[in-house]
Amino acid sequence: MKTDSQLKKDIESELEWDPSIDAARIGVAVHDRIVTLTGQVPSYLQKVTVRKAVERLAGVRGVVLELVVRTDGTKQRSDEDIAAAARSLLLWDAGLGEQAVHVTVEKGSVTLSGEVNWAYQMQAAERSVERLRGVVHVSNEIRVRAHPTSGDIAGKIAAALARHAADEAGHVGVAVQDGRVILTGRVDSLRERRLAFDAAWSAPGVREVVDQMSVA
Repeated sequence: MKTDSQLKKDIESELEWDPSIDAARIGVAVHDRIVTLTGQVPSYLQKVTVRKAVERLAGVRGVVLELVVRTDGTKQRSDEDIAAAARSLLLWDAGLGEQAVHVTVEKGSVTLSGEVNWAYQMQAAERSVERLRGVVHVSNEIRVRAHPTSGDIAGKIAAALARHAADEAGHVGVAVQDGRVILTGRVDSLRERRLAFDAAWSAPGVREVVDQMSVA
């Protein structure tokens, strides 16, 4: 198992290796394999990119994001402009109209709400908006509509875990009720946790995933 100092070096190397990240403005601290990131980033998209880069490294148990989004040298974008751009992206990029997803913006913080038919639409909506200039935070409150289900959802999720995350498949418990999936058990890293979470969302008929897994 990596020590905190080894993990810190790995994280710093990973951030420096990614050309889309300004690693010089990001501070890294590690305690008991919990990573705290401080500093400034020029966009919300870079904040998300940094988080994903750290989460995919082996040995990371948790990430505390204390990064501030600060768009230096650019004119502040109005909330109205951000909302209009978000609606356009949702329509043309994610194929979702105003009746499906509602956009609220306050001081650069975007809240997405409404209902969609499938989990991938909910995820696509968030990915579309998070790259907009001027956005400092995205809260995804979109719900997935319930669908009549057939077959064994828990079994399908377990099979997906075995295909994509074989090492931890046997350690994850899956309980399903009316399209609501609860994941329990212990995994070895945040990357494995994300694989299990994504596998659950990909199963047909799932409208909500509750993550109760812990990282060893």
